[in-house]
Amino acid sequence: MTAPTETKVKAASAAAFVVGLAIALLNAVAADSSLLGPLPAWLQAPILALVPTALTWLAGYQARHTPRSIV
Repeated sequence: MTAPTETKVKAASAAAFVVGLAIALLNAVAADSSLLGPLPAWLQAPILALVPTALTWLAGYQARHTPRSIV
């Protein structure tokens, strides 16, 4: 686990964060927070942003590396 994280994993995590943040903003603008209704409003946005990020990072980290051939 001391190996550096590949660029593709970092990029996928960043994209998931942006998408999660966009969903959180849409959820707030539409004022329809029934999905995360039991949670306080201040906690809903970070959860919607961080959960996809963490899951994407984990999936990318666990994925096998595809070696590139030297041409």
